[in-house]
Amino acid sequence: MPRLKDKYRSEVVPAMMKRFSLANVMQVPRLERVVINVGLGEAIQNPKAVEAAVGDLAKITGQKAVVTRAKKSIAAFKLREGMRVGAKVTLRGDRMYEFVDRLFNVALPRVRDFRGISPNAFDGRGNFSLGIKEQLIFPEMEYDKIDRLRGMDITFVTTAVNDEQGRELLKLMGMPFKAG
Repeated sequence: MPRLKDKYRSEVVPAMMKRFSLANVMQVPRLERVVINVGLGEAIQNPKAVEAAVGDLAKITGQKAVVTRAKKSIAAFKLREGMRVGAKVTLRGDRMYEFVDRLFNVALPRVRDFRGISPNAFDGRGNFSLGIKEQLIFPEMEYDKIDRLRGMDITFVTTAVNDEQGRELLKLMGMPFKAG
């Protein structure tokens, strides 16, 4: 069982119940899933970019990525409906806790000039989104084996009812938010 899951049960749940005066353990917000998305604008000219991104996501998450396709045709971008334009992975359960633990404790501290994550990227319902500029911050990625740097969006979907609860949940789980 991942360490973060144990920490959630032993430290986060009691702290959240006390902080928000919750009467029942089932009212405590929890992390439902983590979605990692890579958008590939270059896939229009270079179809092999999709396979490379799928491989990178599989290495990082330990789970096979799903290829995403364009919903609409956009002539200005030379984009046709149904073209492959990205890849995504949805993590739940133990794999999710393991990924979040590695992200908070290994990958994010490797970002150059890292001073913390801005706590302002909540959506109003307790979900948080985070953008990463390059996949090299993950220890699984080897610099010599990547074809080009790709960014990714990571979305933390929680059962929190508002941003305050979502922010507190992620902070207690170890997310390195900026002070102030």
